[in-house]
Amino acid sequence: MSSSLNYTKIGDYQLPNLTLSQPKTPLGKYGRLRRTYLMNHRPILYNTMLLNGSLYPHLMEVEQTAENRMQQTMAQLLKQSPAPDKEQNQMAWVQHMNSLKAQAEELVLTELIYS
Repeated sequence: MSSSLNYTKIGDYQLPNLTLSQPKTPLGKYGRLRRTYLMNHRPILYNTMLLNGSLYPHLMEVEQTAENRMQQTMAQLLKQSPAPDKEQNQMAWVQHMNSLKAQAEELVLTELIYS
């Protein structure tokens, strides 16, 4: 019987040389947040997904969904409460946009990342 696994002898044990395929694109902010949440609060789910190879696709899906949701939510919030004129009052515009971004991010984090 031929085995395609290579082993390394460490002490009295022979351990298989296992490698995980590395993803081609790095994770963004929301994917990393989701991974951290899974590692700290759902370790069994995290390890299961890691071992069967579904973790990275899940994290990329969460990343894309979160980015899309952020854009949609920002557009909706901007319609509900328009920003002041950027040319007249730049600091008020920045303050308003940062406030809207914080609101949108809070929604995305509670709906997608920490659930």
